[in-house]
Amino acid sequence: MIKRVFILWINILLAVCTVNGQKEREVHILATNDMHANIDAFPQLAAIADSLRERYPSLLIFSAGDNRTGNPANDMFRISSYPMVALMNEVGFDATALGNHEFDVNSLPPLMRYSGFSYICANIFPSKEAGLHIVPTKVFDVDGLKVGVIGVVQVNAQGRPDTHPDNVKGISFALPKNIVAQYEEFSRQCDATILLSHIGYQDDIEMAETYPWLDLIIGGHTHTQLTEDEPLHNGVLITQNKNKLPKVTHITLTIKKGKVVGKKAEYIDVKSFPVKSRMVEVMVEYFGNNPMFKRVVGYAETPFKTKDELNYLMCEAFLHEGQADISIVNNGGVRLDSLAVGDITMQDVLSMDPFYNEAVEMHLTGEEIINILTTYSRGSLYHLPRVAGVICEATVDQNDEYKDRLKSIVLKTLDGQEFDIHKTYKVVTNSYMQSACKLR
Repeated sequence: MIKRVFILWINILLAVCTVNGQKEREVHILATNDMHANIDAFPQLAAIADSLRERYPSLLIFSAGDNRTGNPANDMFRISSYPMVALMNEVGFDATALGNHEFDVNSLPPLMRYSGFSYICANIFPSKEAGLHIVPTKVFDVDGLKVGVIGVVQVNAQGRPDTHPDNVKGISFALPKNIVAQYEEFSRQCDATILLSHIGYQDDIEMAETYPWLDLIIGGHTHTQLTEDEPLHNGVLITQNKNKLPKVTHITLTIKKGKVVGKKAEYIDVKSFPVKSRMVEVMVEYFGNNPMFKRVVGYAETPFKTKDELNYLMCEAFLHEGQADISIVNNGGVRLDSLAVGDITMQDVLSMDPFYNEAVEMHLTGEEIINILTTYSRGSLYHLPRVAGVICEATVDQNDEYKDRLKSIVLKTLDGQEFDIHKTYKVVTNSYMQSACKLR
């Protein structure tokens, strides 16, 4: 009798397991990218996470990297970037990719000790002395479903992420595309496979075309605002938002019989979200309470409406303060998007250049200056450095869809005369440009 009852129970359990295995189930993910220390958006972000978690208790929260750099309240804290880690802990992040700006200041090892979430990156190989606690992959259990995550960070032509080379001493990197190829077998052990990617939108598309066994790519680095209308790329869903948390992505993966059978992305506006977390508000107020940031250092008589206008403001400051002939600033060297009429504070200045760069004086020939602009731009109008003291005329390939491909760079004097490539000029630039172009 006991044996019959036992067998009956076994049959019932097997039947239930079979039914559950055939039933469609959902995995819900909240995704961010390139938050760049915009701690002011965190009260709403926390509220969005709480509201989703009420409906989906097993919600996963991921960041595609560049959590830091851009807000002095975070970047200049006693342990640089601790405010972002504390706020991410409070929101309940599960994991982050490494972005290139995670390396901007050498505070990553202590930050990891305070982090309640994982750092995932498969194409980084730190020495033991670097003190980095990073895993290449991680499997998250979502009510019995295995969600596998692979992380990758951008690597430039110099073989490292876009940061000062001194920040990545003792660390080597591999090209993301070559590394991801090694994880196809890992994907077979998971019900869903996610690439947590900080390599840029176009490279994410290439990843999707190359590795169709990926189900989802949560992307970052290029600050590309995608929408619900984004098509699948070779069957792979790609998501990404602009920088500084204007939106976050709620992703739904539908899984049946160990395979993803449905993918959906919903983009949620953060600033207009009607609810804020009071706990997180208090934390943000505390982290931002530094009187130094409020000190007035100047006055803007007219507004600076674009980041490019601020780029040229920095060029002019280098030119005049350094008493130089020419100044050069990389396009990514300015991180403030605009500046209103009125007082300019230390917070504005530190937000404009959050990288702890120094002004560097060099003596270069005209030919060397043109070579710097050509080399650093890498054929892209977007990456072309900004200059003062000379006129830079750049032409683009009109057949290029994005009008970004450079055809030529011509320098002229301020009065429109031919630029002397043989003359030696006093040039002031920032220390990042100096290192990136290996200048002396």
